[in-house]
Amino acid sequence: MKIAFATPELHSLVRRTQLSDIAEQLPRTLQALGADVRVFLPHCRDIDTDSLGPLEESALLRIRDGDTRTPITIRTGYVNGLTVHLIDHKELFRSRHPYGDENGPYADNWRRYAIFARAVLEGFGPLAFTPDVIHCFDWTTGLIPLVQKLEYKGGDHPGAKPGTFFAIQNLAMQGSFEREILPKIGVPHSYFKSIEGIELGGRVNYLKAGVEFSTLVGAGSPSKAKQFATSDRGDGMEETFRRRESDIIGVQSGIDYRNWDPATDPLLAQNFTSEDKDFASKRKCKTALQTGLKLEEGSKIPLLAIIGRFDADSGFDILAESLTPILERGVELVLMGPGPSEIIERLHTIEQTFVGRCRVIDKYDVATAHTLLAGADMVLLPGHYHATNALSAIAMRYGVVPVAYAHSGLEDTLIDLTASPKKGTGLLFGGYDSGSLVDAIDRGRALFKKPTDWKVVTKRCMEEDFSWAESGREYMKAYRKVSRLSKPPKKKSPSCLLYTSPSPRD
Repeated sequence: MKIAFATPELHSLVRRTQLSDIAEQLPRTLQALGADVRVFLPHCRDIDTDSLGPLEESALLRIRDGDTRTPITIRTGYVNGLTVHLIDHKELFRSRHPYGDENGPYADNWRRYAIFARAVLEGFGPLAFTPDVIHCFDWTTGLIPLVQKLEYKGGDHPGAKPGTFFAIQNLAMQGSFEREILPKIGVPHSYFKSIEGIELGGRVNYLKAGVEFSTLVGAGSPSKAKQFATSDRGDGMEETFRRRESDIIGVQSGIDYRNWDPATDPLLAQNFTSEDKDFASKRKCKTALQTGLKLEEGSKIPLLAIIGRFDADSGFDILAESLTPILERGVELVLMGPGPSEIIERLHTIEQTFVGRCRVIDKYDVATAHTLLAGADMVLLPGHYHATNALSAIAMRYGVVPVAYAHSGLEDTLIDLTASPKKGTGLLFGGYDSGSLVDAIDRGRALFKKPTDWKVVTKRCMEEDFSWAESGREYMKAYRKVSRLSKPPKKKSPSCLLYTSPSPRD
């Protein structure tokens, strides 16, 4: 099977969100399963082209851009055997980041990703690549299914053949723009409607375009696939999800244990495995973390970690109300991630109030993430929406117990310790509020005070297996369905046709 991936991020080249991990590990997994895989990526300024080897100028395109045409170059390179096609334009992509800068999202993102969508489809021709499926990631690729329908379907171009699998990683980020862009992106005004159209809240919505016009829609877990259509947390797209309910497939993503394995991780103070009798090596990692961050040292102090962007999508709305009550409970708390300056300032104020018990790292740093998870006892995942189980699964491999909202999609991979003490791997809370979150932490603290029981749970978490191999096979099943659904119906031969009276048009 031939699969094209359209993504704004790729872990080896440009990382902004958890999407970068999935966008790289999934193609690599499918390649190992025998698929012919190509990745299409905007050539943004984050990319170090030296890691791609000598770049080949594979295609020169002139892409529709309002009433004119914009020149686009496709350059091809390879990162550890994975073929990457860079969509290159100096002003639109190479001089800028994927989404925005310190001042916020770029005002012309609507134009940038409309051109990216057309360049991906048009590029199949000169690249002599006719995929069976285009896997589209998030709003930045949302126009691909619509442009394909408007400009390619029914033709002979390689862009006409593939079905589309539109994967939603972050429902909160939708790519919403003023309706005045419609003629500039080449979409007829007749598509500016709520049903089978790209209108949401009076604006053009790129994520909605992907959901409406793709062959199938992908969710990050089976539970999340159901929730899209049944819950009131569809971020305004509930009606659209209900209409497409039968076309939504939830596939759990995997983890690359080559990069996340405490047994071999070179960044740790000491390596450890689930076979360690009393987890003395993990305790040494905790001591090293406490020393490095100037926290109070002691293995009997529960150390809680929070990794992610400080916004409502990550659960910061309820976490913000919980920080003081949590820290008053005699725990240590390390928060790592980016966020708005006013929130970062508030977090540093709390840090100064609880000196030695709270540390704030106001950016995401991969190396620090490794040492933080190696030293932590619990990881807080309060967000109401988790597109993947990545952080939860990685944390468990490092012997960290997840504390998560029970309706986030993580319930597919976590078993609540309170409901099932002998099988539990996490602490789930059912109410999306600060009180429920603190209650779950209290249950974790109570268990932590029983060292023998806590070691059993730690070992159980570490032995969970979320490798990519099984996820890859599930994705292949989804792609085969996409391919079947996207094929035009076979025409009956004339000898088999029954006579029918001519229509008035005849």
